[in-house]
Amino acid sequence: MDYQRLTIRGISYSQTQSGAYALLLEHEESNVKLPVVIGNYEAQAISLGLEKDIHPPRPLTHDLFTKFVVSANFSLVSVIIYQIVDGVFFSNLNFKNNITAEELILDARTSDAVAMAVRFNAPIYTTPQVLSEAGILLELEEPTAEENFDNAANEGDLTSLPMEDLQKLLEDAVKEEDFDAAMEIQNEIKRRNKKIE
Repeated sequence: MDYQRLTIRGISYSQTQSGAYALLLEHEESNVKLPVVIGNYEAQAISLGLEKDIHPPRPLTHDLFTKFVVSANFSLVSVIIYQIVDGVFFSNLNFKNNITAEELILDARTSDAVAMAVRFNAPIYTTPQVLSEAGILLELEEPTAEENFDNAANEGDLTSLPMEDLQKLLEDAVKEEDFDAAMEIQNEIKRRNKKIE
């Protein structure tokens, strides 16, 4: 099958569902976005997987499963988002044994599959059908995240903003795909978190 490769463009707080987040995946060639609604725990699991330098004191479920997979001499080769039914995405984890080359395919929630993919640096794919059914092409106007970031910078540097405001600015920056602002805000959040530890 002609699979389409996706990249993670960001995670933002869902404007439509309370307590939920939107994982934004993007087709590399067409820039079509695939929004996947995920829960708070799943958003945290994916975010921690993306942040390679942050290690929780105790292993989270996805970290524990990753360790088990590696101990069993398997690697995650790819994640395939193969179907969408009534707004629910279905995914497979494709494993391969490093010694015997045996292949193992496991069904998984898409949020869990992506959380595992970031831990293994495995590619994420979908089918053209899923992309055409659920994909959207976002045409953004002037990025409000950049304006918010500029306002914060003009009123005083980021160090003067409360952590809650920084988190909101970061969510806006990711949503608006202003990754320069997001990086600077994230660095300030990391700096503060290191002080707390």
